[in-house]
Amino acid sequence: MPFAVLTHSDRCPCLSGETYGQCCAPFHRGQANAPTAERLMRSRYSAFVVGDERYLLSSWHPRTRPASLDLDPELRWYRLDILSTRNGGLLDDEGLVEFRAFYRSADARGDQHEVSRFARDGRAWKYLDAT
Repeated sequence: MPFAVLTHSDRCPCLSGETYGQCCAPFHRGQANAPTAERLMRSRYSAFVVGDERYLLSSWHPRTRPASLDLDPELRWYRLDILSTRNGGLLDDEGLVEFRAFYRSADARGDQHEVSRFARDGRAWKYLDAT
């Protein structure tokens, strides 16, 4: 099961209601920075959907970033629910986003429930870690 291939006009996998080209693609392409912690969370989820390891690493805070990632192409991420956010806005330096992301593989279904911490690195939001 390969990673999803999305066009500019496809619905964004983060379920924002926008197209991929209007939502997460500009972040993935390095054309813009996510303005809030939640938007960064959504763009990181979409990066898992399309298998964009480069973006996942570049959006990870340098203090906690691993040297590499090994994404599983057998996992198909199909739904993201944002459960809550705290801070992480335009004027904040830190934020929390609680989410549940759902996936399927050839032999199982599952979900990942996490409270993610985000911090600014310069002017850009970065994923710090999970609590």
